[in-house]
Order: sequence, then C-alpha cells, then structure tokens
Amino acid sequence: MGKEKPGFLTPKAIANRIKSKGLQKLRWYCQMCEKQCRDENGFKCHAMSESHQRQLLLFAENSGKFMDEFSSQFNREYINTLKRRFGTKRVHSNVVYQEYISDRNHIHMNATRWLTLSDYVKYLGRTGACHVEETEKGWFITYIDRDPETLRRQEEAEKKKKLDLDDRQRQELYLQKQIERAKEKDQEIETHEATELQKSEDEVIKISFKKTVPNLKPSIETDNAPKTSKSDEEKNQEDNDEKTRILEDDKKFKIPLPKEDKVEKSEKRKLSALEEILVEEEKKREKQNRKDYWLHKNIIVKVITKKLGEKYFNKKGVVQDVVDLYTGVVKLNDTGTVLKLDQAHLESVLPAIGKKVLILNGAYRGEVAIMEDINPDKFCATVSIAAGPLKGKVVKSGSYNNHL
Repeated sequence: MGKEKPGFLTPKAIANRIKSKGLQKLRWYCQMCEKQCRDENGFKCHAMSESHQRQLLLFAENSGKFMDEFSSQFNREYINTLKRRFGTKRVHSNVVYQEYISDRNHIHMNATRWLTLSDYVKYLGRTGACHVEETEKGWFITYIDRDPETLRRQEEAEKKKKLDLDDRQRQELYLQKQIERAKEKDQEIETHEATELQKSEDEVIKISFKKTVPNLKPSIETDNAPKTSKSDEEKNQEDNDEKTRILEDDKKFKIPLPKEDKVEKSEKRKLSALEEILVEEEKKREKQNRKDYWLHKNIIVKVITKKLGEKYFNKKGVVQDVVDLYTGVVKLNDTGTVLKLDQAHLESVLPAIGKKVLILNGAYRGEVAIMEDINPDKFCATVSIAAGPLKGKVVKSGSYNNHL
C-alpha cells in the first residue's frame, strides 16, 4: 500500500500550505506550466513529466508568439503597478519591481525578451512610456501619464485655475506688459543731442523795422474857393472812412506777441506714456466691470417699493443670498422677515464717513474701500481703496446709487 497523505489539519499539511503561499525561488518556476517547485529535486521531477514535455513542444512550434505574449503582459502589469502605486513620482525601478513581484502569479522576467531589469528600463525610455534617469544609486523612472481622461482633467484644472484669477490680477499682468512695451518703444526712439550755435565771423545779423506813418494832410480852404455846405450823410461817410483808415494803420503798427506766450496759451500738457496706459486701463476696466446687476451678499439695502405695503417701505435689511444675479433674498433688520425682491425694488445704503464700503459696480467692482466724502446734492461720493495693489487710490463716483 502507498503511503497515506497527511490530514488537512496536521502540522505537516499546515506547514506545506504556509510555504506555498510565500514566494519561491525563480529558478524553480516553470512559466509555461505556471508551476512553482519548492526545491531542485521537485523542479527536476517536473521537467521530466509528460505535461511539461507537451508544453515545450507547443513552445517550440511558435516560440515568438509565446515570448511576445509574456513580454507584453509583463510590461502591462509593471506599468500598471507603477501608475497605481507611485503615479507620476520619481522612483527607483527596483522598488517598483519588488512591488510587482509581490504577487506570486506575476509573469517572471526570465520568460520575457529582457534579460535584466536595466534592459527593460532602457526599453521604457526608448518607447517614451517613462522618463528614465541613470544615477549612482541605479535607474530612476518617472511615469508619463498620457491617458485621455487624465489629460482632460488636467485641461479642466488649468481652465479652473485661469478662471480663479480675479480681474485685478489679470489687469496687473496686462498693465505690466503695457509698461514693458512702452519701455521698448522709448528705447527704439532715436535720441537727439543738442549742439552749439555755429556762425561764420563775416556773417552779420540785420534786423529792420518798417514803420509807415499815415499821411494826414489838413484841408486848407482858400478864400477864392467857393464855400459849399456838406450834408449830414456825407459827413458820416467821411467819418467812417477815417475810422477804417485809422484801424488799418493800427494793424500795421501792432506788435505781435512772442511765440512762447502763444504756445503756452494754446498748447496743453501732453500725457506721458505711463499716464496714457493708466487712462486706457481705467477705461478698459470700466467697460469690463460695468454690469447691469449690482446685488451682493452681506450688503445692507433699503426697500424702495410700496407694492409690498407701507410696513415694508423704506425698511433696511441684509442681503442673505443672490438668485440669478438680479434677485436677492433680504432679511429685514427690524422684524427679521425674509423677502425675495428684485434689485429694481432695492437701493444700496451708504455707511458713515470713515467706514468701510463695498464697490458694487464700475471699474473697481468688488473692491473694499473707505468712505471719504458724500455729496448728497450731486448724488456722488468719494472713496479710497482699503486693500490690495490699489490701496490708497481715491475714486470719485459719478452716482453713488447702486454703486457703493
């Protein structure tokens, strides 16, 4: 009789199962049969078995097919381990390999086209799957993620990052570019140097003034000439002719003003390149930030409509939430009543001088400022920016209604 096998719960059976769970030596593993032997004697017996011989005959018929299949499977599982475990971090290639072979059912490297791990890492660098770097400590690899889903997420993240940049930062970047462009233009302009006035010794400067004196000859009446009385019309005509002649003579003798005085009166001060850029930025900021809606959370408003009744008219409250940009949920300060009102039925409330105020519309929309002055007759106010790059800038609003 043959020797009976030990029971399932005997110490020997338990020890054999524990040994079979762990990794065994690679040289005693048969990839074609996917069988792991515990020792050299067991591997020798397996190599002489009929099943192993049949697998070798299959391999001999088409060795390239099996080799390519094992290589592609090894490459796919190794890349998946690198991607899942380490992502796009720089890591040692052997660390990834130890993580990969922890699965006892993995494809062994001796069944692939690569003889060593270094050859396989070089192959990853040639194909562009990973960024490969050779150091004194060995080969380091970095996975290059080209998954369409990952690329899509990266594009969405970049778009979100661009949208997160507020208008002020974009304006600062644009202003910086404009200043650099103006500096480049100033460098391109040719510089003209002042030179001394040079004239020859023989040259003489002559200045001549021509003055014409009116020839006024008195009329002499002779006793022999007949005396005739002139009519009033003739006298008026002569007076007019005399006045016209005198005015023409005055124009001839009129001394012209110096050219410098005319230039000073007619010429206006030109803006510098930086001032022109600031003016353009102010206009552009006004165009971009000027909206037809102005409601904002946590601001104090006043009800200006009588459609809800006299009990709500001129009542003040705080905007709790903004719906579809034009409608606000307002909580009244007196009664705590919550109303949903359109912005046309509300009016912003100005704080006292020296208090903080939020600019709701216009070029500086969203900026926190300090109230400097209020002119109720002209419905305008003067504020100064309280924080940020524009801190201290004084802004005069054309109309403070729904702007502050």
